[in-house]
Amino acid sequence: MCGISGLISLNKDLTENDFSTVKMMSDSISHRGPDQQKIKKFNKIILANNRLKIMDLNDRSALPMSSEDGSVWICYNGEISNFIELKKKYNLSDKYNFKGTSDTEVMIYLYKELGISFVSELSGMFAFCLVDLKKKKTWLVRDFFGIIPLFYRIKDNKIYFASEIKAFYEISTFNKSLDYHSIYHFFTLAYIPGKNTPFKEINEMRGGQLIEIDNEKNTFFIKKYYNVSYPIDHSINEKEAAKNAYELMLDSVRRNIQSDAPIGTTLSGGIDTSSITCLIKDLGKSKNFHTYSLKMGEKSFDESKYQRLIADYCQTNHHEILVNQEDVLNSIYTHMAHIDEPNGNGAAIPSFILAKEAKKEVSVLLNGEGGDETFSAYSIYGAYRAKNLYTKFAPKPLRKLIHSLVHKLPTSYKKLSLDFQLKRFTEGAELHPASAHIYWRHVLTDDEKEDTILNRQGYVKTEKVMIDLFESLNYSDDFNKINFLDIEHFFIDDLLVKNDRMFLANAVESRFPFMDRILFEYMAKIPPNMRMKGITKRRYIEKLAMKNTVPKEILSRGNFGLEMPHSIWFFDNLKPLLKKYLSEEMIKKTEYLNYEKVEKLLQMHFSRKKDYGRALWCILMYQMWHEMFIEKNNYKNYLVR
Repeated sequence: MCGISGLISLNKDLTENDFSTVKMMSDSISHRGPDQQKIKKFNKIILANNRLKIMDLNDRSALPMSSEDGSVWICYNGEISNFIELKKKYNLSDKYNFKGTSDTEVMIYLYKELGISFVSELSGMFAFCLVDLKKKKTWLVRDFFGIIPLFYRIKDNKIYFASEIKAFYEISTFNKSLDYHSIYHFFTLAYIPGKNTPFKEINEMRGGQLIEIDNEKNTFFIKKYYNVSYPIDHSINEKEAAKNAYELMLDSVRRNIQSDAPIGTTLSGGIDTSSITCLIKDLGKSKNFHTYSLKMGEKSFDESKYQRLIADYCQTNHHEILVNQEDVLNSIYTHMAHIDEPNGNGAAIPSFILAKEAKKEVSVLLNGEGGDETFSAYSIYGAYRAKNLYTKFAPKPLRKLIHSLVHKLPTSYKKLSLDFQLKRFTEGAELHPASAHIYWRHVLTDDEKEDTILNRQGYVKTEKVMIDLFESLNYSDDFNKINFLDIEHFFIDDLLVKNDRMFLANAVESRFPFMDRILFEYMAKIPPNMRMKGITKRRYIEKLAMKNTVPKEILSRGNFGLEMPHSIWFFDNLKPLLKKYLSEEMIKKTEYLNYEKVEKLLQMHFSRKKDYGRALWCILMYQMWHEMFIEKNNYKNYLVR
């Protein structure tokens, strides 16, 4: 994995000043690829790559890379897991003179064979800029599911692009005007959704999207080249589904452990990372394979028992990393400098700490993210089905009574406490399916934001954004619509921001075998009622597929997910930091939040009347981001170098 940046002119030839700008953009994200930097300038195009050497460690595979005749160039970030199979399928070795063994070179010659439609053959993760000097065409492309980030800015007849937002700070004409509407959505979701970023001038390409530029006509257009679909095949039975799922999961893990650099895997103790580790065992490669686990310094968040069970079962070289409050405080500013945007994912800092430790031994880590989307595993999928039954069979007066009784339960700050789940469910059960889906994960409701956020006139409610997307989908089952909402937003805009920025801050590549296109497309054919049985049997096919591979103690577990116990730690070592950034002086500096309402949230939390830990964490993250990137512009002081 690497970092890419560059510039495409839609008018006149580029200058040495433009080259210097791209050089500074590339320097700003050197942590993503500290092994090598290379910049290539053409009349109207400049390509830059910061390379993290993973496949073919030789300098012959330096990036940007060209075809042998120099007519096609590519700057590239990612890993194509099926490049060896594609090289054989199209007999590329017989047709072209390969100088190395990297996946990049295969992509160049696949393009020579198939044109830009070659992307439909790929499986893996990628973001690239490909230049065809003969055809005078350039393409910016992001992978099917948006695993690899790609941002762009179109202004003054120029298209700037980069792997991270901070690169755009190096452009002298960059206007840091904030997109407050996008930030408004952050305070419901804990992330900024869709193509939007905190800045009006910067957009993020979406999964399955490309920009095609005609360098002769100086024109461009943006289009989707891939759409997630659910072509349900009702002829598939459970036995067949489980057998095929196992084979595809095994094959994906096999392809994803290909690396010329040292490799390991994360091990949370949950079903997905345990399955990946056990599949490595089935491949005969788990003995002494590096596994990395986080042990949270809070009892209800500690899953080390299950992590060790799998590590012992697979005989891995296991590394257990303890994360306590001091570790969080020591990493919080560096994490913010790398994440680039307001993000409230409580697992971001622990992930940063894990990657920092893992870098001592490896440069690649497999990761279980994407498994919940592919195998329909989130607990709120069960809540969605329970909601349908609850509203059908429980009369409204009874539901009101239940709601009243549930909200009298004392507040517990333990992970996924019963009172938390019951309160969220009874409130969300009365909403539209898309509204309920985000409500069960929300930071602040739209109503709470009405009181907390200033100058919000004209903002479209976050709830409406999700409802409009839900209603626009033509899938035959609402269950698949919910699944798509997670892929399109929660997966891309939250989970992958955490994984990409925190791992690459430490020059560690993260791979996602369970978000493999080939595996996902097969699972999307399986009827929803088979992927998830009833209300409680989530990831049903995955568990059937893994029944002879993963110990039953793991398969019988529910979904927990990596999270930080900030609700509890705010009462302890994190309290001074929270008080500092949520003080009247600091809140009023941003001119966005209502101090009196923020103070009320603090009072409610510290009086234990309601758990506002996640909301307070998101406000803290916004305040710290605003100070670092907007007020002081001192983020470079905290970057990993």
